[in-house]
Amino acid sequence: MNTLVIVESPSKANTIKGFLGKGYKVKASKGHVRDLPKSKLGIDVEKDFEPQYINIRGKGDLINELRKEAKAADRVLLAADPDREGEAISWHLAAVLKVEPEKIKRITFNEVTKSVVREAIKSPREIDMNMVNSQQTRRIMDRLVGYQISPFLWKKVKNGLSAGRVQSVATRLVVEREEEIRAFVPEEYWLLTAVLQTADGESFSARYFGTAEGKKDLASEADVQKVLSAMGEGFLVQNVRKAVRHRRPQPPFVTSTLQQEANRRLGFQSARTMMIAQELYEGVNIGEKGTHGLITYMRTDSLRISEEARAAAKEVILSRYGESYYPSVPNLYKNAQDAQDAHEAIRPSDPSLLPESVKGKLTADQYKLYKLIWERFMASQMTAASFDTVSADLLSGEAVFRATGNTLRFRGYRALYDDADEEETENRLPEINEGDVLQALSVTPEQKFTQPPARYTEGSLIKVFKDKGIARPSTYSTTITTIVSRGYVRREGRTLVPTDLGFVTTELMKKAFPDIVNYDFTAEMEQDLDRIEHGSEDYLAVLRRFYTDFESELKHATETLDGEKVALPKVELDMYCEKCGARMIERVGRYGKFAACPNYPKCRNTKRLPESEEDARSEPAEKLPEVVADLPCPVCGGEMVARRGAYGTFFACRNYPTCKGSMPFYRDSGVTCPKCGSRLLARQTRKHKVYYCCEKYPTCDFSSWDLPTGEMCPQCGAPLFRKKGKDIVCCKAEGCGWQTQKKEQ
Repeated sequence: MNTLVIVESPSKANTIKGFLGKGYKVKASKGHVRDLPKSKLGIDVEKDFEPQYINIRGKGDLINELRKEAKAADRVLLAADPDREGEAISWHLAAVLKVEPEKIKRITFNEVTKSVVREAIKSPREIDMNMVNSQQTRRIMDRLVGYQISPFLWKKVKNGLSAGRVQSVATRLVVEREEEIRAFVPEEYWLLTAVLQTADGESFSARYFGTAEGKKDLASEADVQKVLSAMGEGFLVQNVRKAVRHRRPQPPFVTSTLQQEANRRLGFQSARTMMIAQELYEGVNIGEKGTHGLITYMRTDSLRISEEARAAAKEVILSRYGESYYPSVPNLYKNAQDAQDAHEAIRPSDPSLLPESVKGKLTADQYKLYKLIWERFMASQMTAASFDTVSADLLSGEAVFRATGNTLRFRGYRALYDDADEEETENRLPEINEGDVLQALSVTPEQKFTQPPARYTEGSLIKVFKDKGIARPSTYSTTITTIVSRGYVRREGRTLVPTDLGFVTTELMKKAFPDIVNYDFTAEMEQDLDRIEHGSEDYLAVLRRFYTDFESELKHATETLDGEKVALPKVELDMYCEKCGARMIERVGRYGKFAACPNYPKCRNTKRLPESEEDARSEPAEKLPEVVADLPCPVCGGEMVARRGAYGTFFACRNYPTCKGSMPFYRDSGVTCPKCGSRLLARQTRKHKVYYCCEKYPTCDFSSWDLPTGEMCPQCGAPLFRKKGKDIVCCKAEGCGWQTQKKEQ
């Protein structure tokens, strides 16, 4: 039988070709083939929200080729990713192929390995319309919100703004955290620490706890003096408590926890994490075994593990660590209440494939992420870590001090995956017994102040998405990329900071569209989408209910808030326009902040602003804060720090003048190199910002003056860049050729 298998990406197609024998032809759709039109709403509200799908521009030749192959085949298997988006892609493909419906079937697989793919082909099924309708509902709601609120924002704030059902909520989270920080009032508190000595001469520290009546806080220096005056000469040991505490390993990764840990441990932005994970899932050539998918599907919120994978992990653990490191009863993890159990947790497809054995076949980023996934999964199947804990109360006069000790007794899973926190830092107490009287070497008070909540990083924001039920694993990365690229939020190092535009837009959205930016409302929408997927809710009923409330809010906002534009706050600068004499103001453009004349458009004078280290060439060198590169010195491997030179800022080895290694000042661009998969770094020259490959230079010499958009090519999956003429083009221009002059509002 002649069978055509259609997958999403060319890389996955190449992997699967090696698994199938004669009679199979594998083609790639390169993502979606149909979508809503960009030039209009594309939703007929009067006809029960009927979507008006059109073939995506530039895919005509590909669609014709797929039609020709489908007509020549005896059957067509649609093998897009195993999620709602993949189901929708399969449904759209079935519509454009124009062959007999009985020829077309759907197959899914959680990992791209030979055995799993062949098994999936034996069990084809019909397209799941519940999953398709769930995806359609999300797409329709997002289109209604984006295309009907965006014009409202143009009138009220400025042209070119866009609104989104989930992105508006994400922006609100970042804005409200910044408001918390600004409104925070530090409160004073004191710590009182005693260093005590045993009869054997061993010393340890104990901290003031309170009195016999219970815990008491020290709010001022007067409180400290009161405690000190009530203390006696020595410290009487009482209530020595000893115990063995066990800590179970953390579960294997799901999408949200993978993005959080990759951000925390590896410094990866969520878009970078998911791009690399997609590459590992679709397949990598690992030598003798050929092209092989290294991990299971990476968009999941289930903690389920197959028995085959559990058995394979057990074999590796027993052979490498011994029986004491594998529990007598296998570790099981309970899914969150709102988790979908369509896929397994993220794990290595073959646990016996050690990271070290494939290191030479992977890029640096692929190796780091695979190692993280492999270690987390294997650790999740190992025994708990054990700690000897000791706690003792020591009485001096009326004051009770408390000392705690924590010693690792058995490493367990931590022999492989160290997740120690501050509370588990080893702190051994000497042997003390109740009734012992100890002398103090010192009693030291220390003034402290409470700290404001930390700004969100991508990892911590994704955790809030998960906790509040906002968005779903497949949309976390896209949501963050969108609010940054559209200027509502900016990155400062690893943290996310709202811009003035983010503050103004969020305040306006809270007044005009309170439901759209309401956390509970957004979470309920996600639950409705889940219910549609499970067949317990009709998608048209959800759309009608949503649009009735939304239309009412839109009408009310238009009537009550119509009038003058909301002015973005103007930041006046200590510089004056040399053309007209006006005091210049701060503006934000596509390349960051700059100084502009307030008399625009009569006066179009602009100046550069020294907002960052590489731009602040006019500032004294001593004002430059120390910036440490996350790449080692290319000469000696030492730490690289920012330094000022005659031609601007650069990174120099900290070991200078012993080592004179240097490299250009750069920032992480957030996208990977289309040639080798390493990081693309951004470096400011006198006239342009250039994006270049650093980790593999000079082996890889890729560079570009075009601006990375943070989005992927719908045709081949490579990064997209914005040209100077504002066209969006694929960086693999010669091999792909995809580009567009229009961008969805």
